[in-house]
Amino acid sequence: MKIDIKVFPGAKKNMVRREQDRYKIYLTAPAVDGKANKALISFLADYFKVRRSEINIIKGLKSREKTINITALQT
Repeated sequence: MKIDIKVFPGAKKNMVRREQDRYKIYLTAPAVDGKANKALISFLADYFKVRRSEINIIKGLKSREKTINITALQT
């Protein structure tokens, strides 16, 4: 399953907001040295109840706009 997300690093708490065609993910981790990407993968793994290895960032590795692929939720 591919999902489009927008990441907001440095937030007060980790949180997900679903909008029309994408998710907004708020993370407490800073956008430094890939910490936000690692936190994003861990957070999404807990949210979708899958393993971290089943989540890949397809597009937007250094951007707030990302496309994520979750292999365990193929449709």
